[in-house]
Amino acid sequence: MFNALIRAVYRVAHWGLRLLWFIRRPETTGALVAVWHHGRVLLVKNSYRAQLTLPGGYIRSREDRRTAAARELREEVGINVQPKRLVHAYHGTHVFEHRQDTLDIYELEMEAEPKVQVDNREVVRAEFLMPDKALSMQIVPHLDEYLSKRIARATD
Repeated sequence: MFNALIRAVYRVAHWGLRLLWFIRRPETTGALVAVWHHGRVLLVKNSYRAQLTLPGGYIRSREDRRTAAARELREEVGINVQPKRLVHAYHGTHVFEHRQDTLDIYELEMEAEPKVQVDNREVVRAEFLMPDKALSMQIVPHLDEYLSKRIARATD
């Protein structure tokens, strides 16, 4: 019951942010992590958004992008890694939810499938999917571009 209340708060807060972004049209910056295991990528479903995405979020003031990516990975799915293990793979800007959203995606290759823990509040689901299956689902624009480019490189 308590988690359902927290999810409702996230949805209302995100709706409010989208309204603010519609009015202000801001520029936002974030960092995501593509966790790969045997050709599959870890995608998460946030309680407040329809699209699937990668674990990640906003960069705090004076925080390094790679450090932010590692922090968000730990906070959202319980995977704890040193920032230096994350390899930069993507930088791009898309208009998304009425804002200029600039994201960096870092990759993490895992030999063993990591134990993933979601809080069932902000993140309600996490699963490893093949990239082509992910592209057939509702995903955020940065993830679509990143996966499409990665698949194209693999077929070259």
